[in-house]
Amino acid sequence: MRLIKEFTKGFWQELPPFRLVLGLCPTLAVTTAAKNGLAMGLATTFVLVFSNLVVSALRQVIPSKVRIASYIVIIASFVVMAELFMQAYFYPFYEILGIFVPLIVVNCIILGRAEAFASKNPIIYSLADGLGIGLGFTISLIVLGGIREILGNGTFFDASIMWSTFEPFRFMVKAPGAFVALGFLLGFINLISRKRPAH
Repeated sequence: MRLIKEFTKGFWQELPPFRLVLGLCPTLAVTTAAKNGLAMGLATTFVLVFSNLVVSALRQVIPSKVRIASYIVIIASFVVMAELFMQAYFYPFYEILGIFVPLIVVNCIILGRAEAFASKNPIIYSLADGLGIGLGFTISLIVLGGIREILGNGTFFDASIMWSTFEPFRFMVKAPGAFVALGFLLGFINLISRKRPAH
């Protein structure tokens, strides 16, 4: 039961960009298209899952005085792996995401999960936590990127989905569009949250 709870909390209760309001830098910067959100989300999920596993496995070994520095070294190791893999096999995405792949090292979602959860819980729960939060983050980026891509280009995952006379709102794939789309999504999620009964 607890395992399911730790996994599913990342899909709503602790949804990183919309409920915890964390990781907004990559959320706003790379979501000009749904596929960019998918690539960034999967890279972040990989780092989050494996850094959670290692931090949890070493939680009794890492001295408390150097725990943050240790977590950053662990996270950075997996970021380098993700970056090299993307550079070798998905170079177009590597070029699009640019500096935001190495910046996963300082993503507050990952460091926050390492400090607040993985360092205090067994491996199996840390795996569920990392996977749930990572997939929730990925879905969030796809939704935000999809909205911006549909309104800004008339496409979704590069496939044309709008009618022939549709005039795209080009500002949606630029920086102001990221803030507009994020604002509407935050408002929508807050509205739903208020209507849901409290547990």
